[in-house]
Amino acid sequence: MVRTMRLTTSHLPGLVVTDHEFRVPLDHARPDGQRITVFAREVVAPSRARDDLPWLVYFQGGPGFESFRPSGRGAWVGRALTEYRVLLLDQRGTGRSTPINRQTLARLGEPPAQADYLALHRADAIVRDAEWIRREMTGEGTTWSVLGQSFGGFCVTTYLSLAPEGLREAFVTGGLPSLSATADDVYRATYPRVLERNRRHFERYPADEERAAEVVEALRAARPRLPDGDPLTPHRFQTLGTAFGMSDGFERVHYLLDEAFADGGGSRRELADGFLLGVEAATGHSVNPLYVVLQEACYCQGTASRWAAERLRTEFPEFDLASGRVRFTGEMMYPWMVEEYAALRPFREVAHLLAEQEDWPALYDRERLAGNEVPCAAVVYHDDMYVDAGLSLEAAGAIRGMRTWVTNELDHDGVRLDGERILAHLIELARGER
Repeated sequence: MVRTMRLTTSHLPGLVVTDHEFRVPLDHARPDGQRITVFAREVVAPSRARDDLPWLVYFQGGPGFESFRPSGRGAWVGRALTEYRVLLLDQRGTGRSTPINRQTLARLGEPPAQADYLALHRADAIVRDAEWIRREMTGEGTTWSVLGQSFGGFCVTTYLSLAPEGLREAFVTGGLPSLSATADDVYRATYPRVLERNRRHFERYPADEERAAEVVEALRAARPRLPDGDPLTPHRFQTLGTAFGMSDGFERVHYLLDEAFADGGGSRRELADGFLLGVEAATGHSVNPLYVVLQEACYCQGTASRWAAERLRTEFPEFDLASGRVRFTGEMMYPWMVEEYAALRPFREVAHLLAEQEDWPALYDRERLAGNEVPCAAVVYHDDMYVDAGLSLEAAGAIRGMRTWVTNELDHDGVRLDGERILAHLIELARGER
């Protein structure tokens, strides 16, 4: 086995941060085959840097996003460092791990070979990477704790299915997945939640309804381009609603709309440069393309997604701009994205191949989860726009010992805003102290 490479150690206020690289199999079913790099940051409190502490591994939301970059002991990190040594994984394909982006994709060969490669970047492969790393860092027969936010919670649930022997405790924030729902089931559940968020947005900011319609009219009349050269179409404008599930999402969209026009309300409705730049930043996917390409694959177990969000959208005519009203969409990925976005166009053929793939392996083992012995707890956000609370609670009931905290005090990004309280609560739940 190729050992970890310890790169550098940095001393930040309140943190000691050490970089690690691991060489792991691309396909864990072929351990002697091609290798890729998985990068991780070890974080520990300076006063405990020499202590023999248990590990807490953090799985980032996504898919296709690297772990956050630590700058201090805010949010959940401060609570974690009181008793853990934390490991922040850049999941395969992201960050400083062997990357997948428009610049590296062509090196993987023709689209069928690209599809085979990208298919090895779901939660099951990420969990097997973590197990490989655990054995390297702590040795056989050891365990560590895991914390997963959003898609990271999908990874934690897969971990409980595939390798519970490696786990000491498991914590999930806003990411307890259905064990059996198809992509169709997921979007049938989440599209109504997005419509409810639209209702709440326009209730808070009534003038935004007319302003959004004016923006769509201006887009149809002028067909402007964003600063990066991509066309700003009405359906791309609608994807601003992806933000609605976050605690400040309504404000993000409102303040964009508030200064959408350069002419200050004159007869010539020209969209402002600042608005176009803001829309590009809010809707672009140039840095983390796997978020688009593997979004629906997260829900596939023996079935193809066939661009489920696009197909299911027809069941919700409220999103049709022909109605004369603008309703923003949510965390849904559409086939037109890989046609219109220059940064995603290299992924066009492979994205369509993955959407038609049917032989996805299972991500969850219901029998094993029913007999789970790992202490575990999850916070379920009652009004979560991205991960349906009903599906999450159904899953919780199928995982032996899973303790849940259901709350409407916080949104999907609660761990960012009140992470210390959330992690403390989950630890107490899992340990039977609540």
